[in-house]
Amino acid sequence: MRRKFTAPIIASSEITSETAYLDRRQFVKKLGLAVAPVTLATGAPGALAAAGPVGEALTHRPATRGDDGFRIDEPPTPMQDFANYCNFYEFGMDKGDPARYAGEMTTDPWSIEVSGEVHKPGKLNLEDILSGFDLEERIYRFRCVEAWSMVVPWVGFPLADLLARFEPTGNARYVEFRTLYRRSEMRGTRSLTSIIDWPYREGLRIDEAWHPLTLLSVGAYGKTLLNQNGAPIRLVVPWKYGFKSIKSIVSIRLTEKQPVTSWEALNSREYGFYSNVNPQVDHPRWSQASERRLPSTLFRPNRIPTRMFNGYAEQVAHLYDGMDLTRYY
Repeated sequence: MRRKFTAPIIASSEITSETAYLDRRQFVKKLGLAVAPVTLATGAPGALAAAGPVGEALTHRPATRGDDGFRIDEPPTPMQDFANYCNFYEFGMDKGDPARYAGEMTTDPWSIEVSGEVHKPGKLNLEDILSGFDLEERIYRFRCVEAWSMVVPWVGFPLADLLARFEPTGNARYVEFRTLYRRSEMRGTRSLTSIIDWPYREGLRIDEAWHPLTLLSVGAYGKTLLNQNGAPIRLVVPWKYGFKSIKSIVSIRLTEKQPVTSWEALNSREYGFYSNVNPQVDHPRWSQASERRLPSTLFRPNRIPTRMFNGYAEQVAHLYDGMDLTRYY
């Protein structure tokens, strides 16, 4: 029997300053637009340039749930921090590289292939993927393993809604994701210092993928996603570290065996398959007991305690009942 959950959401009127309405075909077309990159300012540590282009306006239906739904009483991270401070190693290892160079990535047309343990495998273009889905706006905590975090109002729909279209078989125990790999447009993949075996790969257990908190996002802050933030469609798993929320997805494969993820293949001692936020277990090279909430500067670091499962323990802790979370990290 499937258990009911309430997703952490907040009405868009409380977190978004701008709402624009376009018809669906215009919306889908705009999702694929390449946006000019933004740049980091030079000078004092933590200084950021204005975000510049922030994506096209999109149509969405704000999620409305009862007052018993989970709500986050934290203000969203400023858009400029979200747009300028990123990890997207296909465009470089520096936090500012994605904002500088991700505009070189072509996102129109775009499609996702779903294969493996499904009854109806196939490939859908972005418009087909979004057809029939009501987009929701949710505000999630989002934490990176380097101990910095954000609060982001994402726009998207549950991953489960897409997986259901392809009718997973009884053998589907895991879900593997792959990012676009296009060397001509992704300068980080051509770098001699690249440490990742491309394309970038991530994975979830099927019950994690089916959980209502797990989102496929096509926008943030009421806008379409910027390239550096994973346009045109990315995963968001708010109780895990940010690298689990794979960007610019082109492939989803359901499997019986646990897939090997990119970071797990690179350094399994430091990056396990589950990658749940757990402040009780230190990373081999640093403590995870606290995090630096952006915006943050050298003199005002804005450091706060890290919460178990990133603050979503009430919703997801039961998924790991009986598991040794120091072994399955």
